[in-house]
Amino acid sequence: MIDLRSDTLTLPDQEMLKTILGAKLGDDGRTHGLQRGEDLTVNELEDLAAQITGKDAGVLFPTGTLGNTAAVLASCQPGDKVLVDEQQHLYISEKVLFDSSLGQLQPVTYRHDENGFPILEDIEAALKGGGIRLVCIENTHNFAGGACIPLENMKEIYELAYQYQVPVHMDGARMFNAAVALNVSAGEMCRYVDSAMFCISKGLGAPVGSLVCGNQEFILKVRGKRKLLGGVMRQAGIIAAPGLYAMKNNIERLQEDHAHAKCTAELIQGLKYTHMVGQAVTNILVLDVNDLGLTPEEYCGKAEEKGLLIKPVLSDKVRLVFYKGITKEDAIEAARIIGELDKK
Repeated sequence: MIDLRSDTLTLPDQEMLKTILGAKLGDDGRTHGLQRGEDLTVNELEDLAAQITGKDAGVLFPTGTLGNTAAVLASCQPGDKVLVDEQQHLYISEKVLFDSSLGQLQPVTYRHDENGFPILEDIEAALKGGGIRLVCIENTHNFAGGACIPLENMKEIYELAYQYQVPVHMDGARMFNAAVALNVSAGEMCRYVDSAMFCISKGLGAPVGSLVCGNQEFILKVRGKRKLLGGVMRQAGIIAAPGLYAMKNNIERLQEDHAHAKCTAELIQGLKYTHMVGQAVTNILVLDVNDLGLTPEEYCGKAEEKGLLIKPVLSDKVRLVFYKGITKEDAIEAARIIGELDKK
């Protein structure tokens, strides 16, 4: 069975797991200066994250959803308007920020173009309308086929938001995929956002964890929200140690996943009923299979019967995600199965 449901299925290798045994542990929830804890390995990871993103500080979370939630709540009050892509993960899938019984924020949406890039005119119109407290972008964009926003587009959004004194938060769950695909550093990308969340548990291969980075004042607020949300951990160095290994060793490796996704994409080009959303630029492929007369769930069921596990997304698409452990042969076989399914 070829399992392309998500890169969250990436498993840590032995070298990564060995780092846990030598990790310097402490109580990350017992804080002192700048509300930092006593787990030295967590502190090292947070410092590395800040250094790589070019921000003042970082803070470790068990999940990206919790990281995004704390970051947005640190910038907003209940009832505030937050500008999000109409297919943004934190709006469509995470949802907690816009739940009337929880985050109580009001979503205002903008569209993206056929490349997955935010439509600047939509963002400008919303900002002109007033009342926007935060602009959120997603890079890479999950449901737009792993699209990555180029630096020039990020700069335009950032400068536009700055004119209206509105900060920009980036859901960068797969930020390093974007950086590798664009051939830029994470620090260059993060120049054009005020805060960023990224995961170490997807393509980078760590078992658990995400980080939020920003300026020191903001991160102090984020730490406060993390505590309120129950995200404070104890000897979290057992999470941080594999994260450090991942960030030091696995970023450039993401090119392999991109190459395998592109391999599959090239082999399924020209199919009669199966159409790709966007371009194959990172490790995600999103397919529109509506012309086959099948629901996404039915299509995924037929794929599983042939040995390919994939996931329905949105209400009318399916998604394939490539990650460490998926080979070029797997990519070729996935394309063969998709080709077999392209029949009415």
